[in-house]
Amino acid sequence: MKFMGYKRPDGSVGVRNHVLVLSSVVCANHVSQRIADAVPGAVAFCHSNGGGLLGKDIEQTQRTLDGIAINSNVAAVLVVSLGCEGSSAERIVEKTKASGRPAALVRIQECGGTTATIKAGINIVRNMYEKSMEQEREEADISDLSVSLECGGSDATSGISANPLVGWVSDRMVGLGATVILSETPEMIGAEHILFGRTASPEVSKKVIDIVRSVEEGANLMNVDLRGTQPTPGNIEGGLSTIEEKSMGCLAKAGSSVVMEVVRYAEIPSSNGLVIMDTPGFDVESVTGMVAGGSQVVLFTTGRGTPVGSPIAPVIKITGNPDVASWMRENIDFDASTVTTGEESLERAGEKLFQKLISVISGNLTSSEILGHSETGITRIGPSL
Repeated sequence: MKFMGYKRPDGSVGVRNHVLVLSSVVCANHVSQRIADAVPGAVAFCHSNGGGLLGKDIEQTQRTLDGIAINSNVAAVLVVSLGCEGSSAERIVEKTKASGRPAALVRIQECGGTTATIKAGINIVRNMYEKSMEQEREEADISDLSVSLECGGSDATSGISANPLVGWVSDRMVGLGATVILSETPEMIGAEHILFGRTASPEVSKKVIDIVRSVEEGANLMNVDLRGTQPTPGNIEGGLSTIEEKSMGCLAKAGSSVVMEVVRYAEIPSSNGLVIMDTPGFDVESVTGMVAGGSQVVLFTTGRGTPVGSPIAPVIKITGNPDVASWMRENIDFDASTVTTGEESLERAGEKLFQKLISVISGNLTSSEILGHSETGITRIGPSL
């Protein structure tokens, strides 16, 4: 199956053609946002990391920033650096150029401060944007697509309709050769045996168990009872009562496909098919990790309603709750409540959601894009120094 996308020199295919202003450290966020705001068509990736981090944290932050920069939805990158941070702005530029796309770097300390850096950055980004406008969509195969699966603000309808509906589309995409990424490790607790029984190898099964056990051990080290956060107060109010119940609903997004591999946070999968990424359940950080891992589009279910988006990847919001579909209609892209009420079969609604996905990757904007939602967050491992 084919779709129309932006072909990159490294062989990847984007569904958007963004010029990205990427902050290498929290101290550069204001300047990055001001530059992006001044050039129509540019987007900013701002975050709270980049300085004062210990070993694994700086490694993970760097991997995330590298991955965001080379996501195939990005046509060109301006990296904005303070000039003395722990993360490497130079490495981001090098990796972007190695992918065949334009990249540049400005340092606030070298430009002479905020105003001078903004002025210099605007000139660079404006030229990048004008160049990016020359590229047109071309026919590409659906196997070039990576789809992220996410749920946030889940309720009882999420497990009844919205998540199984996404699972139907997930299986369809895997069957067409695409990559599908399931995340949210804490929301696998109590249901990990389901994934254990459908992996491509014993090694993958072991990794599934290992990442779930790591979350449990991390909570134990902090003397925290996971029942205080999973399910959340909103989940409970929405009808979910146990961790296991929430996990069963979460895993429904993955359909019935075989799990091919387990990857680290923000790591690009090495195989097509269904992949698990080890992320937190916090939707903003989870989506950021999967997009850094190469996903061009996100299928995001919500039973309670959440407006979260992404700076560079379209996020398709799906709800199985008829009330949310009504009162948060400006944030919802697909109303799955017809499955909840029995008015429509899973298969019929699944085909409609699949067609919605195709229309979005072909250029139709999602609600989060129209409303300007661009939330980001990079998962932390340890303390700040």
